[in-house]
Amino acid sequence: MIYAGGEKALPMAAGDPFHKPLQEIMTGKQRTQSDSLPEPLREKIREIVGKSVHWQQPLAAYSTLKVGGPAWAVVMPESREAFAAMVAMLSREKIPWWIIGRGSNVLVPDAGLAGVVLLMGRQFAGIAGPRPVEPLVLADGARKTDLFEVGVEAGCSLARLLRWAVEHELSGLEFTAGIPGSVGGAIRMNAGAWGRQMADCICRLTVMDGSGICTELTREEVGFAYRSAAALTDRIVLAAVLQLVKSEKELIEDACQAIIHKRLALQPLHSASAGSFFKNPAGQPAGKLIEQAGLKGMRVGGAVISEKHANFIINTGGATAADIHALMQMVQIRVYDLTGIMLEPEVRLLGEWKKNGKRD
Repeated sequence: MIYAGGEKALPMAAGDPFHKPLQEIMTGKQRTQSDSLPEPLREKIREIVGKSVHWQQPLAAYSTLKVGGPAWAVVMPESREAFAAMVAMLSREKIPWWIIGRGSNVLVPDAGLAGVVLLMGRQFAGIAGPRPVEPLVLADGARKTDLFEVGVEAGCSLARLLRWAVEHELSGLEFTAGIPGSVGGAIRMNAGAWGRQMADCICRLTVMDGSGICTELTREEVGFAYRSAAALTDRIVLAAVLQLVKSEKELIEDACQAIIHKRLALQPLHSASAGSFFKNPAGQPAGKLIEQAGLKGMRVGGAVISEKHANFIINTGGATAADIHALMQMVQIRVYDLTGIMLEPEVRLLGEWKKNGKRD
């Protein structure tokens, strides 16, 4: 999960200078990835999270692509209050920040990130419920009584949530079988597969803004669309209430197994990747367009287009972020030249990147 906070932060506009206090601390210099936080700001971070911080921490270990240079700091708030205090302080001090959950949908530059990464991990992974929903009266007058609400925090992995749902005989999340990542990241990008998406399960969300203020949004207020959620571009998902349907455990398990088998047959699940790299253009699978362009197996350094599924870019073991980014652009240009379609990355590109001739 990453935000722009998700998964992206609430960064300053490009070229925006530091506000006065930080300018004085940094002696007026512009920030770069090679800079580090000055001691007064380090102390402010320690006041909030104590020892739960790593300075100049490489981010490859926090990404399923296994690439990425250091962030100025990686912090691990232990409570919602500490999380809010950290977000508010970083925003107030104009320090760029990003939130990462399972790191399954991000690409970080080799030079790293000029800012702070907040990890939303197991301390934000609770599941509560299930709670019966008031019977729903259908158009024909029948009463639907098999609906249940489940509360889940954003740091919970999709895999853990699905296992919990299976054990409680609740259907609706089977499509997430085999999808890596956290609940928060999946909601923010409206992850989906096999004709289903996260929006189908959402009742309401608890979110936080860049000032650390929490509010609640209904499903309608979120503005879900294909691989996006309009209201979440500048908000952090903290928790969600899902609506699931009572079913038989065996039926749910069978559906999950069928989906896993499909994924194993069609996708390189055992390779280092970020899952589907590009969004599907309207009515056309991105993988099919890439395959038709003859790009399966194309390689840049240690990065290669999967022979099994063309919409997967794989780190074969020695790839750099620059390799992956260059291969991404080559795919975009080749597909555009052949079809007039510019593929849009589904993976979130954090930090600063050069276009290297990519067509706008």
